[in-house]
Amino acid sequence: PRRARHDGAKGAPMTPLRFYAARTLRNEGLLKTLSVAPPALAQALAGQRVALVGNARALAETRHGAAIDAADLVIRINRAPMPDPASHGSRTGWLALATRLPAADRARLAPRRILWMSPKRKRLDWQTAHSPGFYLHPLSAVRELEQTLGAPPSTGIMTAALVLAAPVAGLTLYGFDFFASLSLSGSRGKADVPHDFAAEAAWFAARAEDDARLRIA
Repeated sequence: PRRARHDGAKGAPMTPLRFYAARTLRNEGLLKTLSVAPPALAQALAGQRVALVGNARALAETRHGAAIDAADLVIRINRAPMPDPASHGSRTGWLALATRLPAADRARLAPRRILWMSPKRKRLDWQTAHSPGFYLHPLSAVRELEQTLGAPPSTGIMTAALVLAAPVAGLTLYGFDFFASLSLSGSRGKADVPHDFAAEAAWFAARAEDDARLRIA
């Protein structure tokens, strides 16, 4: 069985009871002890050519799979449906997560590292929080991007901003059409999600003009 981690500040073991109490009471300081530090994550990204794979339905109509798998690091989002290797590739390095992950999807994707991007800490489960290399995205970063966009940021834009803040060699986005073709991971329409996809598209367009590392396939 996996050993309980220790709260670095207090030296007490992070038992399931302590974890779920911290989650319920929004004890951010205690939850942060489970996460790798942002500088360590940036170091892991240094020099990498990253493919960030979104869940737009239109991706299934492409042949981007080989290019995705050729990246140094492939990051997928949430449950990351992969209907065909020809369009989606087959590799998963990291998983940017903002929802509960069913056991079948966890086994299918088998990510080396999980990034918990959602500010909704009550969705974070014990297995995810104790997975190797676990990263908890700071609430301050979520709020800063929300102020810029005027709406809650999607997992995709938060992950892209995180990657671009590190010294990566490049970041290519696949399966990002800002909900024009909806999402493979669900049946919701634009009216059913809290994000401002026009604002996110504008953010990416402006960032691509200023940062040659960013490319949208």
